Amino acid sequence: MNQQLVLKVVKGKDLSEHARSEVLDLCSRAFDVDYEPFLRMFTDATHILARQRDVLVSHALWVTRWLQCGDSPLIRTAYVEAVATEEAYRGQGFATAVMQRLTSEIGDFELAALSPAWPGLYAPLGWELWRGPLFTRTADGSLPTPGEEVMILRLPNTPALDLDAPLSVEWREGEVW
Repeated sequence: MNQQLVLKVVKGKDLSEHARSEVLDLCSRAFDVDYEPFLRMFTDATHILARQRDVLVSHALWVTRWLQCGDSPLIRTAYVEAVATEEAYRGQGFATAVMQRLTSEIGDFELAALSPAWPGLYAPLGWELWRGPLFTRTADGSLPTPGEEVMILRLPNTPALDLDAPLSVEWREGEVW
């Protein structure tokens, strides 16, 4: 990183309209989709904003979700979303810096998880690919979610996990994982 990167942690409820607009624009460009419905879905989000010379260059957020490994008790999980870096700033370590800061902020959770677009970004940071089948829990029971990938990051309070066991998450509108 050739210029100083300033990282800031902001609760979603404290995100200014200007910062929210910047996050929305960044994520919409990065994912080539109108990101407004997704951003609206993250009601209890905490954001990591990465700025260089007052420009938002990278971002990630986490929300609380409840994962379940097999029939074990529910696991309070920091579920990571919206990891995005402006195209002109990619390859400079900004997303890594954001993810390292995020990891330092979620120590009171039992687990961290995400659905990776690029697993290679997360594996060097200690994230592990879940090998077992994935499901969503609904009022009508568990439904398989084929074609999805999930990575987890073990935290100090993570219970014993079998990465080959089934893993489920509560159903939500939009993207399940």
